[in-house]
Amino acid sequence: MEKQDGSSNGQTFIIRNRKPMKLIDGYIIKRYLGTFAVMLLLFIPIGIMVDVAEKIDKFKEKEIPPITIFEYYIDFTWYFANLLFPIFLFLSVIWFTSKLANNTEVIAILSSGISFFRYLRPFLISATFIAVFAFFAGMFIVPKSNQGFNDFRYKYLVKQEARDTDKVFQQINDNEFIYVTNYDPIRKRATNFTLEHFEGNALKFKINASRIRWIDRDSVFRLSTFSKRIFEGDQERYQYEAQKDTLFDFEVSDLAPVNYIAETLTFGELNQLIEEERERGSLLINNHLLVRHKRWSIPISAFVLTIIAVAVASFKRRGGMGVNLAFGISLGFLFIFFDKIFGVMVSKSTFPPFLAAWLPLFLFGLLAVYLLRYAKR
Repeated sequence: MEKQDGSSNGQTFIIRNRKPMKLIDGYIIKRYLGTFAVMLLLFIPIGIMVDVAEKIDKFKEKEIPPITIFEYYIDFTWYFANLLFPIFLFLSVIWFTSKLANNTEVIAILSSGISFFRYLRPFLISATFIAVFAFFAGMFIVPKSNQGFNDFRYKYLVKQEARDTDKVFQQINDNEFIYVTNYDPIRKRATNFTLEHFEGNALKFKINASRIRWIDRDSVFRLSTFSKRIFEGDQERYQYEAQKDTLFDFEVSDLAPVNYIAETLTFGELNQLIEEERERGSLLINNHLLVRHKRWSIPISAFVLTIIAVAVASFKRRGGMGVNLAFGISLGFLFIFFDKIFGVMVSKSTFPPFLAAWLPLFLFGLLAVYLLRYAKR
């Protein structure tokens, strides 16, 4: 409600009642969060049904217990929701904002003198709720679900190994490097083991063994055909034993760590892993850093995607809601595409993990600024 109050100098002041705007804020927040929940409840069961139809033959072939399959799909739910988070968010905002625009509700709100930025406020408040939930889920819930999801896949569904078990090379600390030709994670043994110890640029000793195996009972490494060459200036000493039990500054799992290990760790565990891998000079360190950066970038993407969706869907267009939904789906898949492409670049090259996680968000942020300025007009 408004009323006009005349003054002695002839100017007119407009006094607004803020209560209607608070009602509009509450209405938009409920519609935003409610539509997002509906999208999850609608598409996640569809994703599960498609996955069951694709894998049911393998379930029967492997004779997987029903309870194990049920636990897999609990983990699949979190994995699927986290993977398609941008699309669900886009569709949610575009769907109900387009309905507001088609019912001329947006025009009525803006025609009452409310600025576009003020109209945008309840959308950003809703995005904050979703971002906070996505942050805590990504830090503490999704990692455990990822572990169950990937463990099930590699055990029952895919033929490839969860580890790089051939020609494994690792730096285990500042001075030592290890190499094995092949590693068997089930039997905890590897063939053609080599350990080289450097001090500065000088090789001080080198250990070779035809086979290395972890003995759980004694908590030691057992080396077969053990040999050690020790370099002291111009002299060299040589040791040989048919079998030797000893300890090393690494664990047997370090010979071939699981490729998806970082995705299964909570925030504190991930930070600890990164510090350990950085000290060892692990080749997987960039992958781990990428996972950590994405734990922060995905929640923040809720704000960027919300601004883009509101700017696109707040006005009537030819073709109606269908055009807006098609645009939202396309843009959501494009965001995921960029995210995956940059992730592959980190794995296959020296592309910086920081850029891989934040560059798609930066590019879409520029798009959000452009669309927002266009929408204000």
